[in-house]
Amino acid sequence: MSLLRNQMPAHWQAQWIDPELPHEKDERQPASVLRRRFTLDSTADAVLYITCHGLYEARLNGQRVGDFVLAPGTGDYAKRLTVQAYAVSDLLRQGENEITVTLGDGWYRGSVGIDGLRNYYGADLALLCQLEIGGEPALCSDASWQASQQGPTRENDLQQGESYDARREEITDWHGVSVREHGYDNLTPTESVPIVEQERFEGKVFTAPNGETVIDFGQNLAGYTELHLTAKAGQTITLWHGETLDENGNFTQSNFDPGDRNKNGIPQKLTYLCKEGENVYKPRFTIFGFRYARVETDIDLNGAQFTAVAVYSQMAQTGFFTCGNEDVNRLFLNSLWSMRSNFCDIPTDCPTRERAGWTGDAAAFAPTAVYLMDCYDVLRKWLGECRLAQKEDGLVQNIAPVNNSGSMISNMLQGSAGWGDACVLVPWALYEAYGDKSILEENYDMMSRWLAFTAKRAGKTRPQNLLNPWHKSDVDNGAAMKKTMMFGAPEVATAYYYRSASLMAQIAQILDRPADAEHYAVIADNARKAYRRCCTKNGSIDSDRQCEYVRPIAFGLLEGEEVQRAADALNTLVVKNGYHLNTGFLSTPDLCRVLAENGHADTAYRLLLQSECPSWLYAVKKGATTIWETWDGVRADGTVHDSLNHYSYGAITGWLFGGVCGISLKAGTLTLRPCPYRALGHAEAEWRSPVGTIRSAWAWREGRLVFDFTLPIPAVITLPNGETHKEEKGEHHYEVLL
Repeated sequence: MSLLRNQMPAHWQAQWIDPELPHEKDERQPASVLRRRFTLDSTADAVLYITCHGLYEARLNGQRVGDFVLAPGTGDYAKRLTVQAYAVSDLLRQGENEITVTLGDGWYRGSVGIDGLRNYYGADLALLCQLEIGGEPALCSDASWQASQQGPTRENDLQQGESYDARREEITDWHGVSVREHGYDNLTPTESVPIVEQERFEGKVFTAPNGETVIDFGQNLAGYTELHLTAKAGQTITLWHGETLDENGNFTQSNFDPGDRNKNGIPQKLTYLCKEGENVYKPRFTIFGFRYARVETDIDLNGAQFTAVAVYSQMAQTGFFTCGNEDVNRLFLNSLWSMRSNFCDIPTDCPTRERAGWTGDAAAFAPTAVYLMDCYDVLRKWLGECRLAQKEDGLVQNIAPVNNSGSMISNMLQGSAGWGDACVLVPWALYEAYGDKSILEENYDMMSRWLAFTAKRAGKTRPQNLLNPWHKSDVDNGAAMKKTMMFGAPEVATAYYYRSASLMAQIAQILDRPADAEHYAVIADNARKAYRRCCTKNGSIDSDRQCEYVRPIAFGLLEGEEVQRAADALNTLVVKNGYHLNTGFLSTPDLCRVLAENGHADTAYRLLLQSECPSWLYAVKKGATTIWETWDGVRADGTVHDSLNHYSYGAITGWLFGGVCGISLKAGTLTLRPCPYRALGHAEAEWRSPVGTIRSAWAWREGRLVFDFTLPIPAVITLPNGETHKEEKGEHHYEVLL
């Protein structure tokens, strides 16, 4: 049944109903099942409006309503709780009908965030639904409904897992519900896309060296396992889900062990109690990050089937890349899969340990994300959460929606440079790709308040910087995630102050706000002067850190010949480091681009093709099917640590499109400037962009470099020999003698 976006009842007649009997608030409860029988004279133009505290799965006459998994999605429920509208005429009949709704804990009261907190928004479950026929209410949630906690889902938690007893599927024990006064003020219609089931991978069962039974699904993903087996009533099977095997080839979850942050751990466990005969089951209120599952059972698994089901927001793949190096092709797929695994209603850092909407991760990856998948709706929804999480003083919190304990350390890290700046960088990336200035208008107030907050923080610098004539534009504290104590790194924070202010000047101009544009241009100019005085010597950089060259080049903080000198010095550092990167989280996405655009394409490609740690291909050589949180997530000796499914370092994939194949779309202006490299053999990128399908391909053939382009709109093409061609839409072919 289709999900109807931007729809809500004109008037709510439904009441919030609580299905649970009184219980200890910290006691974990089975999923609640609610039901109501009702009669209809007509089924025309039927729309079901529904939301809940927790997660819901609704059925009409036994058939599932919609395909939204983990509905109603996540968010700051106290401020914004989305209502889904489904066209359901095909599920209804004239005469007698029945609706059943199962409620799980979800983000509302289940384990969430980096601390694994429970009951973050409340300890209750509640349902609100209204069925309308032709715009008139025909069924509403109210005191006449019945509920039960005797159904098959005995435990459920987004992070912990689910326990299901198939012998309880026929419920006979029902009781009344309680009406609650939760109100309607925080309700808003669904504007984003649903979370849905996607790819499926059949598992292969094997015996690990320690004798355990393990299933390998072949792909690290976010989702859950569907099982299909034959058993006797009461037999049990338990599946523990993990991302990797340890150094001995045995199943492990040690790489995402949360330690003290989550006293309950993250077992990612499914426990299923069988009914007699054939059993088919998949969970409804949990998802995991996994490639492997360890099996505990006394059931004969001959003939059993196990399928991993990928679950993420409904986004079409728009970017496709292939080249003559299979490791690079795998790197592209790894980046794509980490995006799929972490774009679950909002962009998150990992699908195992934290599942948090970190701003810095989104800022670093957004320019790549817009190539890979149609992610506008997901990022737009998340920006809405950033607005809700913004403090009154303009500080943009590091996680949105906020779902952590607010500890002293957490509070000290808030508003970090490069993280808070996501409120400017992500809308800008969406604007450049989609050409829709409404995303800038929608977030303009948040951006402005963030710049005002940064301006107040500027100037509170260490004493030696007070001699800087522009020290009031020097941003010192709040410099970076792990450098936010009294004084941080002005090289990072001041650079981002300039970057955001300079973008704001452009954004204000686009939105026809000339006074604001002038205001932000002055801020940017002063921040640039402060940076140059504090962090360079008359435009020259003296550092042994690659990032301190990448950032000023990428952000435009240098002038004239200074850019080339900095790029040459950066190149020297990379060469001396054995063609290994040592850039940090924020600057790594720009490293290869900065080198290639300033005469060092050979070094950029050698970084791309480097297979020794640290490098992008090290993980590929280790069999990775996603991007890792750290370069050495699986060390040389086989020991594992940290998340093996973080999309951030996959931002290199953006360079495959924008650099290797040279596709650049800036708010409807298309340019192509491919950068071929013989060792790669050939390369082809296709981007099904908002302006149409763009294709850029190159290859060496019989002493010639051959280019083929598909243009959906007019574009400027620049070839490696310096030739520039202004072309109309259509197919274009060039050959260059070498």
